Amino acid sequence: MNYALLLFPDFSLILCGYLICRHTALNRSVWQPVESLVYYLLFPVLLFQSIIKSPIDAGAASSLMAAGILLSLTGIALAYLLPRLPWLGRQLDARDHAASAQVAFRFNSFIGLALAERLAGAEGLQMIAVLIGVCVPLLNIGAVWPMARQGQHSFARELLRNPLIIATVSALACNLLGLQIPGWLAPSVSRIGAASLALGLMAAGAGMQFGLLTRSKSLSVSVLAIRHLLLPLAAWAIARALQLDARQTTVLLAFSALPTASSCYVLAARMGYNGPYVAGLVTLSTVLGLASLPLALSVLR
Repeated sequence: MNYALLLFPDFSLILCGYLICRHTALNRSVWQPVESLVYYLLFPVLLFQSIIKSPIDAGAASSLMAAGILLSLTGIALAYLLPRLPWLGRQLDARDHAASAQVAFRFNSFIGLALAERLAGAEGLQMIAVLIGVCVPLLNIGAVWPMARQGQHSFARELLRNPLIIATVSALACNLLGLQIPGWLAPSVSRIGAASLALGLMAAGAGMQFGLLTRSKSLSVSVLAIRHLLLPLAAWAIARALQLDARQTTVLLAFSALPTASSCYVLAARMGYNGPYVAGLVTLSTVLGLASLPLALSVLR
């Protein structure tokens, strides 16, 4: 399978957003409100719909859920460990690490949802929805904690205000209770979800910045190495240890190698950190995804 060709539709939208923002009148002043719209409304609706539309068989999906949780905890632990490494910790700025740690373990759900269906059909889409449902709350807690601690924000308040946590937790609860979106509302929700995929990918492109990556080279290399090299290797090991089947392994490997979440810099900026630096990491992670996804899906699989 040609994975570069498989990824082309998603990365072409990212490139389109980048070119439109840089070379037309639709500049950052236009895309910043779009990012907020996607982050606070459109994407939470997509997450909610993706998780709730297919009943989750907790028994059948338990191995995949365990694998996703183990992989998430591995990423969080590796990111938190960086300041404690004697050869690296002395070089790191505490606030930059607090803001950028999330880049190492969060993932771009837009690309994940778009990719899973092409890799494994409707079953793959349900599997990625399961991973999103169990991992997004955990990963967002991992993202908020160091910034809340370093910036002396209320950790609980930041969690309660996080739209992605609200959407995934409420969707999981509704799914387990057997609740569904009413038929008359489903078409509107589907259209909102489709809009969030296209706008989210284009907004990620519009937000790409390379200029500040030289601010902390050691930190940049470390978080991106975790995201694009160590996590795919960890996913391979976890899949073997838990004896996942072929489709589950494929989805977990794809999940492990996704670019980081485009909303990383939105969260960092909203909490008073260096948003442009985090945006630079998101930019480079998006580019590195072109290499890490084929690596995970062809070499490791």
